[in-house]
Amino acid sequence: MLELLFIIGFFVMLLVTGVSVLGILAAIVVATALMFVGGLFAMMIKLLPWLLLAVAVVWIIRAVKTPKVPAYRRRY
Repeated sequence: MLELLFIIGFFVMLLVTGVSVLGILAAIVVATALMFVGGLFAMMIKLLPWLLLAVAVVWIIRAVKTPKVPAYRRRY
C-alpha cells in the first residue's frame, strides 16, 4: 500500500514540475522495477538464515542416512 502511495505521489510531483506524461510513465516504470528488485533483495537477506538452516539440516540428514559401504562393494 505504501508503495502505491509513493508511485502516485511521484506521478503527481513530476506532473506539477512540468515533466511530460511520457517521461513520467518511463520514470514510474524504472522506479517500480527498482523497488521490485530492492524488495526481492531485502527478502533474500531476511530469509538467508532460514535457508542456511535448511541446507545444514539436509546435509546432516544425508550424512547420517548414507550407508557406510566399503569401496570394493559399491555398485557404480
